[in-house]
Amino acid sequence: MLTGTHRFPRQDQVVYGRPAAEVVAELAKAWGCSRLVITTTASLADSLARDVREALGDLCVGVFSGIGAHSPREGVLAAAAEARRVDADLLVALGGGSVIDATKVVQLCLWAGLTEPAQLDAYRAGRGEGRIDVSKIAPGVRMAAIPTTLSAAEFTPFAGVTDTARRSKEGYTHPALAPRAVILDPAMTLPTPPQLWFSTGMKAVDHAVEQLCHPVRAPYADALAADGLMRLSRGLAATQADPASLDARLECQFGMWLAISGSGSGRGMGPSHAIGHTLGGSYGVPHGITSCVTLPAVLAWTAKAAGDRQAVISALMGGATAADAVRNLVWSLGLPGDLKSVGIGREDFADIAEHTMHDAGVRQSPRPITGPADIMEILELAAG
Repeated sequence: MLTGTHRFPRQDQVVYGRPAAEVVAELAKAWGCSRLVITTTASLADSLARDVREALGDLCVGVFSGIGAHSPREGVLAAAAEARRVDADLLVALGGGSVIDATKVVQLCLWAGLTEPAQLDAYRAGRGEGRIDVSKIAPGVRMAAIPTTLSAAEFTPFAGVTDTARRSKEGYTHPALAPRAVILDPAMTLPTPPQLWFSTGMKAVDHAVEQLCHPVRAPYADALAADGLMRLSRGLAATQADPASLDARLECQFGMWLAISGSGSGRGMGPSHAIGHTLGGSYGVPHGITSCVTLPAVLAWTAKAAGDRQAVISALMGGATAADAVRNLVWSLGLPGDLKSVGIGREDFADIAEHTMHDAGVRQSPRPITGPADIMEILELAAG
């Protein structure tokens, strides 16, 4: 008999298919907020962020555009300082996974009064001396999210932030870190560079695939992942055929929403994400590209142990095997599919393997990973 628990994020609503600024204004009024700060990247500051700020008028009291790739601690603390300076009562994250993850932790910094990067050490997820029970911190200022990519960070209460001193991406969690509302406006994704759109789409595919292949079954999560994977496969191909199609882009957004929503089952992600965390946090490989490189290799390495689950994936995506189906999608989207293509050579494999063994995802593999040597085998399959 299956047993388990599914936990839903503390998220009031997901609004889709409507102009983002219009929805933000409605939410601010409903929540009694009047001092909004937009958090974003430098690349969006003079385009989407400017347009949303102008549409919000006096509701928006500032734009912080200093958040970099992989959400460095320094950017998180700087954004929190700006929010304090203008007395913000609502944060609006506009961008991809790095912006949204960073803004989640900005909330935590505001709630706990953190002002220095080193103070985040005690708030990291996990166990150890000096760790603080983050769940007991009372939430204060919350956030809404307007995603421009398919990373799906906006649907979880977890966040990854990079400690640049250690060159390590570290996790943070609190039940209320998830955005209070998510606004899926496909028009906000039109300026997103194609490689970024498609690669984060592959990250969303990775979410679905690793849920479907997880060694522990969770029916609700499996159903969401299966439908999400089907929508993503269809939507990504349709977006490639017609980049201006808002319907195709919204289909991708629905797919990434469904694909990630099963994570509330508590099963976590698997070795593709674990290796990807190392490649991103320690080697600077872009978030979505890591899945393009690692997922086909992980599927090939675990094929015998997860044959029945991988058959579901190949049926949903089309392909002789699940690894082939994912690899073919990566290639069809014009994305790099091996480590050589992203500047990672065999001389890096041992360090990557050792570092990855500290990630919880290695313990969620359908074929048990017993040590760095197993990670090295996966890396060889991804070598190119």
